[in-house]
Amino acid sequence: MLEFKNVSFKYDEDDYKMLENLSFTVDEGDFISIIGKSGCGKSTVFRLINGLEKAEKGEILVNGISIEKQKNYSAYMPQKDLLFPWRTIEQNICLSMEIQKKSRSQMHEKAEEMLKEVGLWDYRNKYPKDLSGGMRQRASFARTILSGCNLMLLDEPFSALDSLTKISLQEWLLEECKKHNKTVLFVTHDVEEAIFLSKKIFVITDRPVTHFEEVVVPLSDERKREDMKRGDIVELKESLIKKLRQEGEA
Repeated sequence: MLEFKNVSFKYDEDDYKMLENLSFTVDEGDFISIIGKSGCGKSTVFRLINGLEKAEKGEILVNGISIEKQKNYSAYMPQKDLLFPWRTIEQNICLSMEIQKKSRSQMHEKAEEMLKEVGLWDYRNKYPKDLSGGMRQRASFARTILSGCNLMLLDEPFSALDSLTKISLQEWLLEECKKHNKTVLFVTHDVEEAIFLSKKIFVITDRPVTHFEEVVVPLSDERKREDMKRGDIVELKESLIKKLRQEGEA
């Protein structure tokens, strides 16, 4: 689904590289979290994938084709919901379909289906200010799904939410991604969140980023919240936290 081949990148204002000869692959249907200390390059990887930045060296492929030769190959959901305050919830989630020049009837049909699925149909004529943070994130996710892209980039989408809302949305997100068979890259600072959501975790431990340390999460697709209390999962969490602390002190 996604491949980085010897990708290097630096920001113009920096005198050091963020990435150097970075190579990795993501298989179709994977849910992969990327963790690392602040400023290590997690969001830079996303910016390169969605074309907001251009690699100075190397190649990025989606489905075996360079991203420079494609459009609409990935969907991006940032930390803030970025819903337009002057648009209703239904109008907001139709934005990507408007860009694709879908007909009004197509947009309404898809929007109705998705809003019912994410539990927001009764709020379709409300504005973002009328919704809670968790509801706005569900609306943002619905808009991301309706982009039609199979590769989704989720950049700390739950970091600003309270703990109970975050737990609820993590469980909801797992079900939604499974239902829609999406391939997900998920940036987070929360190690427990990364373990609960992911098939694999990519750990960034160096700068410039030359490789990801890959960790396979020993949980099934039918994971439950109580699985987080298992001895092997607690041990994994502690080892990842220790690794990140050591990197932060380096």
